[in-house]
Amino acid sequence: MKKLQILGPGCPKCKKLAENAEAAARELELDYEIEKVTDINDIMKFGVMMTPALAVDGQVKVVGKVPSPDEIKKMLA
Repeated sequence: MKKLQILGPGCPKCKKLAENAEAAARELELDYEIEKVTDINDIMKFGVMMTPALAVDGQVKVVGKVPSPDEIKKMLA
C-alpha cells in the first residue's frame, strides 16, 4: 500500500494537491492511503519549509507547487 501524505495547513492549494494525488492513485489502480499532515511541527520534520508538499511513503517528492495528476502518476509508478 502506498502512503500519500499531503503536507500543508489545509489551504486551497493543499486541497487541490490532495485531489490530484487521489486521482493519480485511482487511475493507476493503486492500493493507497492519503494522510493530511497539517501540524507545522510535523511538516517541518520532513524538512519542508514551503507548502503544499507531497510525500510518498515518507519521501518528499514535491514542495511548493501543485503537480497535475499525470505528473504525480510518474512519481508513483
